[in-house]
Amino acid sequence: MSLTIDLLKKDSVLLVRLEGELDHHSAAKLRADVEREIETGHIKHLVLNLEHLSFMDSSGLGVILGRYKQIRANGGEMVVCAISPAVRRLFEMSGLFKIVRLEANEQFALETLGVA
Repeated sequence: MSLTIDLLKKDSVLLVRLEGELDHHSAAKLRADVEREIETGHIKHLVLNLEHLSFMDSSGLGVILGRYKQIRANGGEMVVCAISPAVRRLFEMSGLFKIVRLEANEQFALETLGVA
């Protein structure tokens, strides 16, 4: 299964919806797409909706950590929402939840960043 990437800009927030598998085959495209939006779209915050992400490996973790650093360097925040159980376990084992906030759903994640 491949990765479907849906990018939606709401004010200064980039909402990224991922569906499928985030692995070494799809990580480069996700990195390039999100980097381009952050650099050209006046993006301050990033919301990752991982509800339909069925698989992620260390390449995916690397992309997410890199975008976290990019967003933090701009004074923004990254929020993850609606995470699937398999991916949630990977986040917990890697310690990403120590630096990235988890919210139950996309709407609440957007509201906490001042976008409804």
